[in-house]
Amino acid sequence: MKRTAYSLKDIAARFGGSVQGDSAVLISQIATLDSAQSHQIAFLANSKYRAQLDKTSAGAVILGAADADATTRPRIVCDNPYAYFAKLSAFLNPLPVAVAGIHASAVIGEGAVISPGVQIDAHVVIGEGAHIGANSVIMSGCNIGAGVVIGENARLYPRVVIYHDCVLGNNLIAHSGVVIGADGFGIAMEEGRWLKIPQIGRVVIGDDVEIGANTTIDRGALDDTVIEDDVKLDNQIQIAHNVRVGAHTAIAGCVGIAGSANIGRYCRIGGSAGILGHLQIADYVEVSSFTLVGKSIRERGSYCGIFPFSKTQTWRKNAAHVRHLDEMADRIKQLEQQIELLKK
Repeated sequence: MKRTAYSLKDIAARFGGSVQGDSAVLISQIATLDSAQSHQIAFLANSKYRAQLDKTSAGAVILGAADADATTRPRIVCDNPYAYFAKLSAFLNPLPVAVAGIHASAVIGEGAVISPGVQIDAHVVIGEGAHIGANSVIMSGCNIGAGVVIGENARLYPRVVIYHDCVLGNNLIAHSGVVIGADGFGIAMEEGRWLKIPQIGRVVIGDDVEIGANTTIDRGALDDTVIEDDVKLDNQIQIAHNVRVGAHTAIAGCVGIAGSANIGRYCRIGGSAGILGHLQIADYVEVSSFTLVGKSIRERGSYCGIFPFSKTQTWRKNAAHVRHLDEMADRIKQLEQQIELLKK
């Protein structure tokens, strides 16, 4: 596919930054410093890769002011090279626009509203009374339940399932295998048997949310499960019933969030972390990968609760000591008392 090329001057005029070197260099794609070719622009956002500047074949480079003199190649100097890369990459690699129309194999329920410009692919099922916002793309095999509301410019990749009555905002991206609105895990014990608790809440999702493949978001038991604006969810995340995830929070893959936890705004949750139910996480909290959060976090900051990585033999020795921390603490206390007596 032939790509349109843009000069560095044109790119800087659109996205900002200052051009140093030949501003007429033409760029049609973006790549890493290691793999870029003369028609591509690379970026330096991590000092670990600074040595690659000398070897890169990129036609130009995006970098910060601190690295502006680290290369003689044509370059765009900006405040945030990584964000600049993200915006330029989206510009050079736009998603396909919706091709309005409903495939003949799609099933559209009675009273469903399909707004102008919507693309509905093969074998899609849309339930009664659902509403699909303008210019949205619903790819093959998706199942949209009765009464679901989807905003404008949404993009549902193949085999996404949205259960009844859920509300999804504008510009949603849901990747393959996402399930939104399945029953939360609500059960009650009576006379030795479990009773299922009906889950009568919804899932309500704000604008500009992206949900990775095979992530599941359960509907609320009574109140709604809520994902606020601009939340970014990686693959294979489990969000249980009545959870609230605050705006602009990013959660990496394989995280599990138990029921009724409340995650603040601008949080960052590392991969495979776990958050127990009914906890409150403040705004601007970072949780490291594999950390188990067992109590509420009231203050912003970075939190880590994992055992350090080491060679297996060393790890086993340290783990054995961990099992006896209470005994060692008592012994230390006794020794401190003995030292105080000797001082007298």
